[in-house]
Amino acid sequence: MPYVTIKMLAGRTEEQKRACVEKVTDAIVETTGASRDKVVVFLEDMKKSEYAVGGVLLSDEE
Repeated sequence: MPYVTIKMLAGRTEEQKRACVEKVTDAIVETTGASRDKVVVFLEDMKKSEYAVGGVLLSDEE
């Protein structure tokens, strides 16, 4: 049973999340041969204050 975790900045719509989950699931099924009903996708929304690049919080770049 494949498990996929996707971490992204908060703000995506339900429609965008749904499309992402569908495409990731399709890719896992295609590349691993796993059954579609066995693919589990976790979406984790992160606030800009919980994500940094190059030692700088994204919330500090606004």
